[in-house]
Amino acid sequence: MDINPLDTEQLGIQTLEKHLIRTKSEVSLKIGIPKENSIDEKRVSLTPGGVSVLRANGHEVFIEKGAGEEAKFTDRDYAEAGAEIALSADDLFKKSDLILKVAPLAADEFDRLEPNHTLISALHLGSQSQEYFEALNSKSVTGIGYEFIRGADKEFPIVRMMHEITGSIAVQIAAHYMESRSNGQGIMLGGISGVPPATVVILGAGITGEYAARTALGYGAQVFVMDNDLTALRRLENALDRRIITAVANQQYLSNALKFADVIIGAAMAEGERSPCWVTEEMVAGMKTGSVIVDTVIDQGGCVATSRATTHSNPVFSVHNVTHYCVPNIPANVARTATYALNNVLVPYVLAIGDAGGVKECLWDNVALRNGTYAYKKHITKKSISEMFDIPYREIEMLIASQI
Repeated sequence: MDINPLDTEQLGIQTLEKHLIRTKSEVSLKIGIPKENSIDEKRVSLTPGGVSVLRANGHEVFIEKGAGEEAKFTDRDYAEAGAEIALSADDLFKKSDLILKVAPLAADEFDRLEPNHTLISALHLGSQSQEYFEALNSKSVTGIGYEFIRGADKEFPIVRMMHEITGSIAVQIAAHYMESRSNGQGIMLGGISGVPPATVVILGAGITGEYAARTALGYGAQVFVMDNDLTALRRLENALDRRIITAVANQQYLSNALKFADVIIGAAMAEGERSPCWVTEEMVAGMKTGSVIVDTVIDQGGCVATSRATTHSNPVFSVHNVTHYCVPNIPANVARTATYALNNVLVPYVLAIGDAGGVKECLWDNVALRNGTYAYKKHITKKSISEMFDIPYREIEMLIASQI
């Protein structure tokens, strides 16, 4: 097989397959990949390369017709990799015991759930309701959320992947809406000789903030990063050779920074919880006319008081003459790249479930998936969800130990 040395996608698949193909798994899983029907969601949870790895390990894969089209993967690509094309979502859910999705379940998908289905998907706490979790419990569904999957190294691998993409894309988005044709200030982020660069203020020194800072520096912008975690600020300063300016995100520093900011990248978040709201409406009212806010944590509730969720087809609105971009699924803008990133993290977890003999058995040993579980055997297993929606919960470790 000829491989183009510049084809990073092809090389990524080759590496993944070589590393993961092993002896037959303990059980054969029936894996379903439905077509995403959330607004503007273009990603799919597995690539054809990922499907071929799972098939080589003895698992069955069903994918709904047209599920990969928006990410430029055809039904033929999946069929050649060994997947069975399901003609409808109803058919797919009936044939599968493990459902892999990108977005949370939509309202019409709950009726397709069957007892003891396992669902692995994003959860988007900022847009969920008590009814969502009650519906999962009523079907005795095991729910594993991307936002909660965390390994023994304390890393959130899926969250990290998507945050790297989000941080990089957020600055590109801001640059677009700074242009005159987008009713912006009509300035370049990096400026030119004799004309100073734009000022970009990034709220949050996590992964999204780091990649936003790297991209903004690449444009030539002046970059401020604000957070309440001094260790995170120190780490980011060192990682970027002190080319950024850092400050604690208290009211005084925030108010002053926002008055001079041309771009705000909202990336303040707490893993597995609603994001903290750092920017008040009064602060937004004091910003420059034509400045831009990109709230990348709107799926967790947003960190700017004036933010509200938008869509890729209608992404912006203006409050106090400040453009707000608040699309929850920013990585869907680069659906193919995001799908490869998601696939590379998900496939090893699915293989681990098969090798262990099923989901219940895997949760005994796999720390990441156990951490990721938020619903199990008619119980909510996350304290943060319990407190947010006033739902009783039980620790997943207790449920497993009690042989439920």
